Amino acid sequence: MRDAMPDFTRPDAGTVLISPWDVDDHGRQRRAVDATIAEWERAPKPAAFLSLTCFTSLDGRRVLNYAQWTDDEAHREFVRRHRPELVRGIDDAVPDIERPGLVRYRLHRSTGPVAAERGGVVSVEVHPADGPEQARRLADDLADAARDATAHVHVDVDGTRVLVLREWRDAPAHLEQRSFRLYRSLVHRPRS
Repeated sequence: MRDAMPDFTRPDAGTVLISPWDVDDHGRQRRAVDATIAEWERAPKPAAFLSLTCFTSLDGRRVLNYAQWTDDEAHREFVRRHRPELVRGIDDAVPDIERPGLVRYRLHRSTGPVAAERGGVVSVEVHPADGPEQARRLADDLADAARDATAHVHVDVDGTRVLVLREWRDAPAHLEQRSFRLYRSLVHRPRS
């Protein structure tokens, strides 16, 4: 299945990896995502890999990679073996991508209805936290505040930040600076 919103609430997604990239313009943005999906389609995919979704910012400057894996160790092993080759292919297509770093999250809670027809736009909010306990309280507060909207609240594994992805049919004007549109995705279905 390709180019669909991820199932943010997958029960088998033990870890969520979020990697924002700075790419400067719409052309580089599209090429970066196309190269990323192409490299991932060629790469060997362990059963622990569930999905990769690439969102593009509406202003053309950023890509947000959202990946789901069953567990951290399987992802780390994959990175040890295959990351250099994947990155090389992407960097050959689009040099000088700025990658501030990957953050490991766990889905804390989702709110609101999952619409039958999803718009493919998410807004992103990141809130700092001072440790796991405060992060969980903040995540609960943010989820409670968003209960009438479709939102997915994540807490990073270090307890230093809470990330909220809100789903929208289209980007309201006041959210364009921090909104991303679904561009490409890849869902892995291991053969039984």
